[in-house]
Amino acid sequence: MEYTPIEIVEQLDKNIIGQKDAKRAVAVALRNRYRRSLLSLDIAEEITPKNIIMKGPTGVGKTEIARRLAKLVKAPFIKVEATKFTEVGYVGRDVESMVKDLVEASIRLVKDERIKFVEVKAKDMAERKIAAAIAKSKTKNLPEVDMESYTGDVLADLKNGVYDTLMIDVEVKESTKPVEITNGAGAGTEINFGDMFGGMFGNKAKKRKKASVTDALVLIANEEAEKLIDIDSVNAEGIRRAENEGIIFIDEIDKICGSSGGSGPNVSREGVQRDILPLVEGSTVTTKYGPVRTDFVLFIAAGAFHVSRFSDLIPELQGRFPINVELKSLTKDDYFNILTSTESSVIKQYKTLLAVDNVNLIFKEEALLEIAEIALEINSTNEDIGARRLHTIMENILEEVSFNAGGDQPMADTIIDKAYVNSHLTRDLKSQDLSKYII
Repeated sequence: MEYTPIEIVEQLDKNIIGQKDAKRAVAVALRNRYRRSLLSLDIAEEITPKNIIMKGPTGVGKTEIARRLAKLVKAPFIKVEATKFTEVGYVGRDVESMVKDLVEASIRLVKDERIKFVEVKAKDMAERKIAAAIAKSKTKNLPEVDMESYTGDVLADLKNGVYDTLMIDVEVKESTKPVEITNGAGAGTEINFGDMFGGMFGNKAKKRKKASVTDALVLIANEEAEKLIDIDSVNAEGIRRAENEGIIFIDEIDKICGSSGGSGPNVSREGVQRDILPLVEGSTVTTKYGPVRTDFVLFIAAGAFHVSRFSDLIPELQGRFPINVELKSLTKDDYFNILTSTESSVIKQYKTLLAVDNVNLIFKEEALLEIAEIALEINSTNEDIGARRLHTIMENILEEVSFNAGGDQPMADTIIDKAYVNSHLTRDLKSQDLSKYII
């Protein structure tokens, strides 16, 4: 389904409160991608994404907007922190690794889609394999057995769950983890020695393991599904999606503002900016799946910009982020709506969690208003950490009931009102940090 900008904002509103300007900016950027996909190739090649930079305090929704946006349209998405990268020549991750990670995410997305398409057939093949193995084991000492008929009976029982807990031996491919080179020539490259030597000597090594029929079905079905899909086609489609639909979210970009030099985490901050620049401008990165162009990848950067300013970035990088949106600090109404109006609100999460232990949390509106007031007050007098403050407050309020819940107790109501909120907040949380007012 292709969403209009208005529909995209409506979808984002279900999980993110406020920040209309940022939502409108990403909605238009996303819709422009769809518009570009309908153009002729010669015109489409000239239209590049308008990258976005978000400025605002932590916990107001910068990352969540980008993450929900990618999830909405099933686009390849990765989040990276600018502070994790170093200039080429230093020990650490180079900026090209973010493109390699995007390709991995894109291929995984395509592979999951293809496997889902063949999962029914793969499960059927796995069931037949396991039924044949069980039938062979049961009849090895029985003469003159109609194996086809007997295997059919075993298969029917297997489908009905008769053999779910039966332990059997299964052969599965042995997976090996890739080793990443983090220094010197080829830094950021991953080498899978298992794949390398497996390819030299034939198929991947297999290992035998004991598993219940239920677990064995999953293992064998996954292997059968991989045989049914064309991995070369998956890789090609993954690269295509990464190039044309990929979203890279660069967080804490304000932390790499400043000149080169220094030591420790501040080493060569301007150098990192200059390394990011070719990716944002459009370049080709070599990955183990083939070359990947970044010309049409959408880059969304974010930072608090408390100490530095957007103008402190190198001019070339500023020019590659033409859309600037400022996210505002949250108000009391925002905190209240975060608690009550979002699809996966903190309140719903705690109610669901504690219902497992037969605790029925009932939140009065006065309690939620008080929590919103407290969150606003603490963020005003301490560091402003936005909506994350709600998690701290909720943990304090519900610590006692969470600790005492459990066992065989019957379902019981726990009413959270304003008095309950104030009586269960810890002394440390109630106290305000007045140090910022000392002259």
